[in-house]
Amino acid sequence: MSRAVGLNPPDWYLRDGYRALPPEWRPDGDFPLILGTDVSGVVEATAADVTDFQAGDEVFGMVRFPDGVMTGGGAYAQYVSAPASHLARKPAKLDHIQAAGAPMSLLTAWQFLIELGHDAPNPFQTFPHAPVELEGRTVLINGAGGGVGHLATQLAKARGARVIAVASAKNAAMLGAFGVDPFIDYGKTAVETVVRDVDLVLDAVGGARMERLLDVIRPGGALFLVNPLGFKGHDAAARRGIKVSSTQVRSNGAQLAQAATLLDQGTVHVVIDSVFPLSEASRAHQRVAEGGIQGKIVLTVA
Repeated sequence: MSRAVGLNPPDWYLRDGYRALPPEWRPDGDFPLILGTDVSGVVEATAADVTDFQAGDEVFGMVRFPDGVMTGGGAYAQYVSAPASHLARKPAKLDHIQAAGAPMSLLTAWQFLIELGHDAPNPFQTFPHAPVELEGRTVLINGAGGGVGHLATQLAKARGARVIAVASAKNAAMLGAFGVDPFIDYGKTAVETVVRDVDLVLDAVGGARMERLLDVIRPGGALFLVNPLGFKGHDAAARRGIKVSSTQVRSNGAQLAQAATLLDQGTVHVVIDSVFPLSEASRAHQRVAEGGIQGKIVLTVA
């Protein structure tokens, strides 16, 4: 039985018929459908072959992604069925709201920065994505105040990196508490004018002018793009030996179980932007449209 549901970009993209994507990238959604992938709740029952969980266990996970992109993950509901391999035990020190805010964003950061964890074909490039060494390196996170960004910032710090955070001014205190150095307010400063020679940039924003981030990376460094659509800097990157890479996040309960340890230890914190009841999911999506989200938006299930 679900207790809370986390919102993620695929939810509003799918609700909108993926019109934000180029036509050739738009999946053919099987409407009507139930949105949502990220869930935290209590196991009601298990299939006969499930041995890792039993009724009464508190679990969290990202279910059926990307396999459910065209049919909906089914998480915006009181009861959610899920493959056992997509779930992990909920961190004991997190409530269901915090736990529901974690899965997709945390797995995205994990699979970009720590471990890919699968050998599925990469829809964005001909080669598999491969994380790079973080210990002792300088990492710049663009969009560090958002869902993926604030978790990626903390994972990079936990792996021994110096982290430069780029976000809006309202995120300065939060990111300062995470130990970033320095914090750059993109509303006042263009990052490419003040930063040079970082080892890795993780861009969690996407959109226009991603190519400008190449200017802050040392020759031989790396640029990881959470949303690579529209990036036009491959030739410029190749001339400087900069590795440009992306990947599609995939459900992975085993990785969430590893990350749960960091959540329980307080090494990584899930920041919640706002909470709405499931019955007001439309209002939660309106909050998305307002922009300026800090952390995650979550629905509670009565």
